Amino acid sequence: MIVVIGSINLDLIVKVERLPKPGETVPGRDFVTAPGGKGANQALAAARAGAATRMVGAVGDDAFAEEALALLKGAGVGLSGLYRAETATGTAHILVERSGENTIAVVPGANAEVSPLHVRQAALSPGNHVLLQLEVPIATVDAALRAVRSAGAVSLLNTAPYREEAASLLGDADYVIANETEFDLYADALALKGNDRQARMCDFSVRTGRTVIVTLGADGVWAATPETFLSVPTIRIDPVDTVGAGDTFCGYLATQLASGHGLEQSLRQAAVAGALACLKPGAQPAIPHRAEVDAALA
Repeated sequence: MIVVIGSINLDLIVKVERLPKPGETVPGRDFVTAPGGKGANQALAAARAGAATRMVGAVGDDAFAEEALALLKGAGVGLSGLYRAETATGTAHILVERSGENTIAVVPGANAEVSPLHVRQAALSPGNHVLLQLEVPIATVDAALRAVRSAGAVSLLNTAPYREEAASLLGDADYVIANETEFDLYADALALKGNDRQARMCDFSVRTGRTVIVTLGADGVWAATPETFLSVPTIRIDPVDTVGAGDTFCGYLATQLASGHGLEQSLRQAAVAGALACLKPGAQPAIPHRAEVDAALA
């Protein structure tokens, strides 16, 4: 069972020829809405990867809520841990340029009300793999990491979006997943030793006894454990939209690890899944199904 404790949003997406500079207005080419939120994205990715999945999070009392939940419901994600807040559903306001690069502003809304109380209601069990991100309160993430440890479950902490106050929590997660920018910022915050990223990853892993994973976009993914260092390539693509690629990676990685696969094999499948998610616009609509990933790996 994959349990995701995290955010649920509705994404409001504008396509532009290029991202605006500060103070600049650029014309938009298209506007769409799509379910999103890092927690919900990762839950959908795990479900499409073939895992039994449960989501713990919150939506608001507004018209956006049902649209934000539509694909989770369609994929059979368990929503018994869902909280209905008397506020707005979280939103992400996304600009995507023709190259696929994007900028995102997130309004937390109901996600800010996901509390340690909801973690206690998550009914964690030994062997669960629990995915966490940083779009809900830090106190909730802290409580979740403690609950995972007490339950004998496995925690995967995706360190996005970067929040300096979360640096002290990284050593409490069994797996830490960051992109290269996030890792470099946390490495500075934690005063990790080493002259390059690989050395600092190894320093973190040896210090904490945890596994740290850094996604590198087209260059694949690196991982450091206390015993070894892995570099895993991905497939080459022409990206349409990179929104949700990291979340797809996380959901597939958790599913593979929960299925008993080794770290290197799990990273390889997750990296390919993340790449395939860049071939369609939007976050959740672009998450590939397991058969698509298997075909790309073959």
